[in-house]
Amino acid sequence: QVQLVESGGGLVQAGGSLRLSCAASGRTFSNYDMGWFRQAPGKEREFVAAIKRKGESTHYKDSVKGRFTISRDNDKNTVYLRMNSLKPEDTAVYFCAALRAYYTATLPASLALYWGQGTQVTVSS
Repeated sequence: QVQLVESGGGLVQAGGSLRLSCAASGRTFSNYDMGWFRQAPGKEREFVAAIKRKGESTHYKDSVKGRFTISRDNDKNTVYLRMNSLKPEDTAVYFCAALRAYYTATLPASLALYWGQGTQVTVSS
């Protein structure tokens, strides 16, 4: 089992920035590819970004490329999502996940082995 706890969400104006963190405990964090997903009200959970086990590769949803950056610190058992130039359409609950696989395409939510509880991000216009 891996326990994941997200933090860093909040209310921000359009154009602003936030950094989400996801702290992991349990099994060896560096054994897992990690991802961020989000879910807006009335919508399905969707892929945002993913990173390989040692951070050697990253992949993003097209609409966040150039604005969001996923990173990880395996010594701190933490994965991050830096979000710049936020837009109202980025408003959602953001979840981190330990993944069963990594590839450079839109990852389905079913690829997640473990989920965090989520953190709310609200971007006002």
